[in-house]
Amino acid sequence: MSVWRPQWLLLLILIMAGCSERDRPLESPVTLEGETFGTFYQVSIADSLTRREADELESGILAELEAVDAAMSTWREDSELMAFNEAPLGKWQPLSDELIEVLAIGQSVAEASGGAFDMTIGGLVNLWSFGPEARPREVPDDATLAARLAEIGPDSLEVDARAGKARRLRDVFVDLSAVAKGHATDRVAAYLTQQELDHYLVNLGGELKVAGHRDGESAPWRIGVEIPRDGPQAARHVLPLEDIAVATSGDYRNYFEHDGQRYSHTLDPRNGRPIDHRLASVTVIHPSDAWADAWATALLVLGEQAGMALAREQSLAVLMLVRQGEGWMSLASPAFVDHFGREAVDALGVTVVDGVEADA
Repeated sequence: MSVWRPQWLLLLILIMAGCSERDRPLESPVTLEGETFGTFYQVSIADSLTRREADELESGILAELEAVDAAMSTWREDSELMAFNEAPLGKWQPLSDELIEVLAIGQSVAEASGGAFDMTIGGLVNLWSFGPEARPREVPDDATLAARLAEIGPDSLEVDARAGKARRLRDVFVDLSAVAKGHATDRVAAYLTQQELDHYLVNLGGELKVAGHRDGESAPWRIGVEIPRDGPQAARHVLPLEDIAVATSGDYRNYFEHDGQRYSHTLDPRNGRPIDHRLASVTVIHPSDAWADAWATALLVLGEQAGMALAREQSLAVLMLVRQGEGWMSLASPAFVDHFGREAVDALGVTVVDGVEADA
């Protein structure tokens, strides 16, 4: 015959109390955050969750981020992308569906932008070395830049998305930093949707994707487009968002100075040099954050006039912040108006570029 001892009863009570605590609903929204890809991730969920469910979701989110890192990182030697960069030239390489998808997006934007977006730019990025501990001691000379430019270009890479394979035709270093983070944001969002969540915001180092509403009912998520300047962040515009992705590229956060001149970390693949024009930031609204990420980079490289012309041609919802003396001018594409509505855009105080290009 079994005998209940007091200590057993106490242990049972503690176990039940612990289970009860983990299954109690958390206050909404629940925020999960940490570090990844050399930046941060922050996921806000407005659906009802318990601590147990939140912990399980965070584990799933981290697994999705790790999978992207293992496929597309240039910072780890064992990544799928690094293996591709070291594969024999001219030989087709079978690649994962995710890597092929990102390469195909990049090639599409590269073609549409006339090479303003270029995934083979890795050699140039390494030449300029914009990392915090590897900034160049001097600007590369013209001969060195010309030699590196001769190697790169979208035509040095072939992607057969249908067959799931790709190959390098010249010895280029494929760098997906301008599209992989957007893809990771899409992937985390897709995971949350698969878990039957309806209301969330995924923020991966400033790349954003939202679903549903921030109160779980009717209030849209609200994100700020910051003033492109050094110093503390401050929003110039606040955008209401539902079921959409947002990516912003700017020239004002990562740069170095040499002989009194400021050099942006954003390189123009067509001339090998940092961009140097009035356009300071580009925000793209798109169903896919991978596409938004790539387009934002391409339009920033192109500059105010050519970038807005391409945005109109591609029917992209775009918001540009342009330097104007000591201040800023905000420009929006017609598709931006279509997305938010004329009244909301007027309230933002932006100029719509509708058939007439912005002043040079």
